[in-house]
Amino acid sequence: MYIYDSVKREKILFEPIEQNVVKIYVCGPTVYDDAHLGHARSALSFDLLSRTLRAIGFDVEIAKNFTDIDDKIIKKLKDSGKTLEELTNYYIDRYLREMGALNVKRADIEPKATESIDAIEKMVNSLLERGFAYKTASGDIYFDTSKDNSYGRLSKMVIDDDESQSRVAHTEDKKNPKDFALWKACDGDICFDSSLGRGRPGWHIECSAMIDKIFNKRGDYSVDIHGGGADLLFPHHENEAAQTRCATSHEIAKYWMHNGFVQIDGEKMSKSLGNSFFLKDALSVYSGELLRFYLISIHYRNDFNFNEVDLLSAKKRLDKLYRLKKRIYPVKASQVNQEFQESLLEAMSDDLNSSKAMAIVDEMINRANEELDNSPSKNLKKEIMANIDFIDELLGFGGSNPYSWFQQGVDDKTKKKVEELISQRTLAKKERDFQRADEIRDELTKMGIALMDTPEGTLWERV
Repeated sequence: MYIYDSVKREKILFEPIEQNVVKIYVCGPTVYDDAHLGHARSALSFDLLSRTLRAIGFDVEIAKNFTDIDDKIIKKLKDSGKTLEELTNYYIDRYLREMGALNVKRADIEPKATESIDAIEKMVNSLLERGFAYKTASGDIYFDTSKDNSYGRLSKMVIDDDESQSRVAHTEDKKNPKDFALWKACDGDICFDSSLGRGRPGWHIECSAMIDKIFNKRGDYSVDIHGGGADLLFPHHENEAAQTRCATSHEIAKYWMHNGFVQIDGEKMSKSLGNSFFLKDALSVYSGELLRFYLISIHYRNDFNFNEVDLLSAKKRLDKLYRLKKRIYPVKASQVNQEFQESLLEAMSDDLNSSKAMAIVDEMINRANEELDNSPSKNLKKEIMANIDFIDELLGFGGSNPYSWFQQGVDDKTKKKVEELISQRTLAKKERDFQRADEIRDELTKMGIALMDTPEGTLWERV
C-alpha cells in the first residue's frame, strides 16, 4: 500500500506501527449546521482508505470526532432556544444519516469534545507543567509556540507576525501572535469546572486529547494515520502535532493524509440546487449512491469542481453497471474473478487511485457484456455478480437492486399507480385475458414505464 504523506510531500510505502494493525483518526465536523459537500468529500476519502486497507488484510480501527463545543455552536445556540446537547445531537444525527446515504461506514469510535474534558484537562496541565503553555491574567491558557522548536515542521506554513493576525485569534494577553488557545476562561451555562479554572477547551486541543485518550502509544506514535481536509493542515493539524509532541514526548501520527477541496461551479448548477453547498440539498435531488460515485471519481487529493453537468454524466456511467447487473439479476454470486480483484486492489493500493479503479470497472462492464452476448452461461453470470459485489465492498457502489435503481425520479404517487396496474395485469394474465394485459402494458409504456417479466415476478423501470 502506497500513500501520499502530507508531511514528506511524496508518495511512500505505508508501513504500520504494528504488523497488520492500522489505527486511524479523522477530524470530523463541528456540529452547528448541516453537513456540506466538503464534509462528504472528506468522509468518502477516508471511507475508501479504511475499505482498501481492510480488503488488503489489515485490521483497521478508525475514530472520527465530533466538535460539539465551539464559538460557532454557542452563537447558534443563542437563536435556537435549544440546549447544547439538543442542538449538537440534532446535527450529529443528520450528519450520520446523510453519510449513511453516501454508504460511508460509521467510524469504530466517535468521541465528542464535551465527553473528553478530563483528557483535555490532563493534556493542558501537562503542557503547563512542562513549560509549553502559560496562563494569562484573564484565565485563558495558551500554547507557547516559541518553546516548540519543531513548530511548523508539519505544514511548513509557519506565518510571520503580520500575516498571523488574519489566521490566529490575537489578544494583548498573548506572548506571541502565533500562540493559540488551549483553554478559554468563561463563566456561564456552557462552561466546565476543572483544575484549569472554569472555562471551555480551545478547538485544537480536543483532537490531541481524544487521540491520547483513545489510542495507546505504540512506539513513537499514537496513531498510524491522521487525516482530514486540506484546510486543516494549518493551523489545526500543525497545532495538534505541537500539543501532543510537547505534552507526551511522542508524535501524534506516523502519517498524515489530506483530501482536496470541493468547489461549486454555479454556472453549471440547475435551479434545483442553485449554488447550495449543503449535502442535504444534493440528496433531495440525487441518490446518495450516485453522489458517492461522482465524488470519488476524482482522486481524493485533487480539488473537486462540483457541477450538475458532470454529475449527470456520472449517472450515465453508473447506469451501465446497473444495466449489466440487470442482465444477470438475481443470480447468486460465486467467486470474484482473481485478475479483476487484483487489478482493483492494485489501483486502490496506489494512494487510493479511485479514478483508475473506476476505469477498471468500466473495462469489466464492457468485457462482461461481450461475454454474455457470446455465451451467457450461469457460471459466467455468477462470476460477474461476484465482481459487482466486490466493487460494492471496495468502492461502495453497485449494491442496489438494479430494477429499483432505474426507478429513480418516479414519485411515490406514480409508483403506487404503477404497482396497481402491474397487479391488474398479473390478474388479467392469470385469467387469460391477454387483451387486457396488453392494454395495461401499453398504458404503462405511455407513462414511460418498461416491464420485465421474470421468474420472480414482473419488474419495472423508468425509461
